[in-house]
Amino acid sequence: MSRPVIHINALTKTFGKVRAIDGLDLTVQPGEVHGFLGPNGAGKSTTIRILLGLIRATGGRVEVFGTDPWREPARSNERLAYVAGDVALWPGLTGGQCLDILGSTHGGVDLRRRDDLIERFDLDPTKRIRDYSKGNRQKVALVAALAAAADLLILDEPTSGLDPLMEQAFQQCVRERRQEGATVLLSSHILGEVEALADRVSIIRRGRTVTTGSIADLRRHTRTTVHAVTAAVPDGLAQAAGVADCVCETVDGRVDTRLTIDAEHLNATIGRLHAARLLTLTVAPPSLDALFLHTYREDDKVMEVTR
Repeated sequence: MSRPVIHINALTKTFGKVRAIDGLDLTVQPGEVHGFLGPNGAGKSTTIRILLGLIRATGGRVEVFGTDPWREPARSNERLAYVAGDVALWPGLTGGQCLDILGSTHGGVDLRRRDDLIERFDLDPTKRIRDYSKGNRQKVALVAALAAAADLLILDEPTSGLDPLMEQAFQQCVRERRQEGATVLLSSHILGEVEALADRVSIIRRGRTVTTGSIADLRRHTRTTVHAVTAAVPDGLAQAAGVADCVCETVDGRVDTRLTIDAEHLNATIGRLHAARLLTLTVAPPSLDALFLHTYREDDKVMEVTR
């Protein structure tokens, strides 16, 4: 198996008496888009600053391309591009001039790709940064990073300030870079964005990893929503294994049923609905929002037990 692009084991970081990172683990494999999720204060930005070599870890192991980013920042940073959620640029320079400067720090730029990205993000590179909106400043950073000859993109709230149309353009660009072999660490509060792009996600809380896996893996441990309309009342459905929140109502001679179900019992439940002469069926797997909330509720239960 190839070496991970990012490998973090038992990472800790303290600021005085504050423990910002508390034994965090994170592994990002080559060629994947990895979602990095957690609420404000969970430790995401601190972790990213450590990955960039901007601050030193208190303890644990951190590797980017097999290199310690604090001890050898030049070696790790030469192969990555970074986008922050609140971009600070040079107000007196034009967007194009900023792209040139940022491109020189990324160790190489595909100029043809950059021109294409400028067009796709509808960016006017002749305007000065002081005349740009927040969204246009963000576009400059995105164009610079996506055009870079980088093997790793670290994106921290990358679509902050972008309108929905530009968010779609961003998602397509990330998919293209992944197809070319780039690895992406994506931290975002827009869970739909992560759900659309990520191969795997890591959810962190209070400086430690709560869970890691593909969205499909995480869904196996959460509940699916089912809405069915049948000609008869499903026999024994409310008491069936894995079923919860089951409500059956008769409307115009038909039975409207809503329930949630554990994934492993879904087939048996659908069989009961078919036996009641199924007319319509909607099965909705949990969204990433639901997975996120479920993970936090489970973590709260563990913390209560260990207190």
